[in-house]
Amino acid sequence: MSRKLVECVPNISEGRDAAKIRQVTDALATVPGLRLLDVDPGADTNRTVITFVGEPEAVLEGAFRCVAEAARVIDMRRQHGAHPRMGATDVVPFVPVEGVSMEDCAALARRLGERVARELAIPVYLYEAAASRPERSNLAEVRKGEYEGLERKLQDPRWVPDFPAPFNAQAGATIIGAREFLVAYNVTLNSADKAHATDIAFELREKGRVARRGRVRPYYQAGELIFYREGSFPCGNCDFTGTTFQEVADHCASAHGYDLPGLLRMNDVDPANPVGEKVRRRGTFSHCKAIGWYVDTYRRAQISVNLTDYKQTSPHAVLEEARRLAAERGLVVTGSEIVGLVPFQCLLASGRHYLRAMGKSTGVPAADILQTAVFSMGLGDAAPFEVDKKVLGLPTFDPKALVAMPVHAFTDEVSRDTPAPGGGSIAALAGGLGAALASMVANLAQGGPDAEKDARLIALAEKAQVLKDRLLMAVDADTNAFNAFMEARRLPEATPEQKAARQAAMQAGLKVAIEVPFDTAMASLAALELAGEAARLGKVASITDAAVGAQMAHAGVRGSVWNVVINLKDITDAGYITDMQSRCSGLLAQAGEKLAEVTTYVDQKLVDRLQKARL
Repeated sequence: MSRKLVECVPNISEGRDAAKIRQVTDALATVPGLRLLDVDPGADTNRTVITFVGEPEAVLEGAFRCVAEAARVIDMRRQHGAHPRMGATDVVPFVPVEGVSMEDCAALARRLGERVARELAIPVYLYEAAASRPERSNLAEVRKGEYEGLERKLQDPRWVPDFPAPFNAQAGATIIGAREFLVAYNVTLNSADKAHATDIAFELREKGRVARRGRVRPYYQAGELIFYREGSFPCGNCDFTGTTFQEVADHCASAHGYDLPGLLRMNDVDPANPVGEKVRRRGTFSHCKAIGWYVDTYRRAQISVNLTDYKQTSPHAVLEEARRLAAERGLVVTGSEIVGLVPFQCLLASGRHYLRAMGKSTGVPAADILQTAVFSMGLGDAAPFEVDKKVLGLPTFDPKALVAMPVHAFTDEVSRDTPAPGGGSIAALAGGLGAALASMVANLAQGGPDAEKDARLIALAEKAQVLKDRLLMAVDADTNAFNAFMEARRLPEATPEQKAARQAAMQAGLKVAIEVPFDTAMASLAALELAGEAARLGKVASITDAAVGAQMAHAGVRGSVWNVVINLKDITDAGYITDMQSRCSGLLAQAGEKLAEVTTYVDQKLVDRLQKARL
């Protein structure tokens, strides 16, 4: 059964007083099973983003203690900062990570909201996936009016909290919800003028801005406002003007691909009665919210961006557009920063984007791809960016894992008078090295004049990297493969029923010990095939590297199959034995044929090269 894991990212309205921030995070430390991932304070925004993960119930308890402690130490009557806020704990989103659904997280949000209102007497609004009604799904809508307008908002029948409580002057209100992973991303300019950042932010964000005409360059905000009038309904994104609102709505859908009525609703304009309202211009990116602000710590203005679905709108896409818009205005983007954490796959996609833009291979280790993203996006411009602390879900090895050992230490470990690590782990390592050499040969050949060949080489290197990582994981997996079998052997056998259960568990454990090396054999065969392809596509100067890779991968196949066969003797399922023997024979035959093919090809190439050298 997979582990259930939820992320929670409370934003508290204190970013300057380290003692108060520590009091809040210390409250989290009292909850067993929670892991505090990140604490990111901002003095100018006067806000701290706290990130922790754990099992759902532990996260729920941690979130409550966070809200309770923040309400105790933060006084909203004295709190001011650049970031919009409504309460001491401004927003508490639950984010599904593993083994939980969005609805599971929405249920957590509702449970937390009820408890906060009941036990802490703090009004609670629900947002995003936990919202009680569609108009409350947008965080910006719920927070409108901020703390200063909260007392009046609580008296508005349209804004009765989802979990009511009287106005709490010290703690304000808390907004709780469930959402996808939000990437908080700031782009830094070489300007101290907040208006410069705001002008670009309005171009980037989904809700866009008020449309203007006339003098809109270099700064759009200098243009003349335009309005919807009877018989004249201008498009905010081009020069088209319709005679009816429906006509301009149809134009926006066909020419620009957006829903004009939806855009107006996003900006609090009733599309059923647009006459007299300002024309709206849609921004570039969906799932993107952005504002401009000045950060005194950096003495520069920033475009503050929230990406609510990084799979739809990536940080690098926003950054590149911001760079283009800044250049049009005579500005320079000096760098960017990620507030809190960023998912591994998100930053990996950015790194791959920049490698492709450079004409470089993306079939390289993940660490290299991430470093490319850090450099290309200027993530260390304003503050150091530590990949191991900022990237959520970063593939890592247990420090005690075999593959985390230095080569000499691992070799010594193999040489000792212990049965593990043994031949199975060495076979996996051999296969992994074969895949690594295939990737190396492909990457060395990439960058030539043939674009189609380049694409094949990069695809080859990417596949080899995946196999390399899979086979490295198998080094430890093979050593641990007998764990289930050994645990089964320790089961009681005092009764016939216990004996039968123990025997069944032992057989299941043995099959795990067989299927792990069989998977290694299949991965090693795939690495062998890639090494052969690399030999043919790569440079002649590195052809022997591909040949060595093929030999290593073949050793991975051969060694893993031996590990499978030796464990079959204790299996009682005759059908399983026959099937596995047949599959192993097929793997060995394919591996032998492929190795012979690669060896013949490489040897002939070397003979030809030697003969040419003698001429």
